[in-house]
Amino acid sequence: MKKYYILLLLLITCSGVFSCPVCERQQPPVLRGIVHRGGPQSNWDYVIIAVMIFIVLFTFFFSVKWLLKPGEKQPSHIKYLILNKPEYDGR
Repeated sequence: MKKYYILLLLLITCSGVFSCPVCERQQPPVLRGIVHRGGPQSNWDYVIIAVMIFIVLFTFFFSVKWLLKPGEKQPSHIKYLILNKPEYDGR
């Protein structure tokens, strides 16, 4: 697992190596050296990216939260239909 973290760290820190000098001149100072091609065309691009990041972080937080502590404790919940089902004996 440690080697995956090291690989991820190297990929993140080396991402600036992959942009060419022409692309660096076209980027705003915030994104300089990170991405290729032209930068954002207007301020709306930043708003769109911020909203997408918020949605992704929101869904990630709640998916992890509900995966670790689902909270369904009612005996009539549908999961108990499967969990309390007797084993199939193959007949």
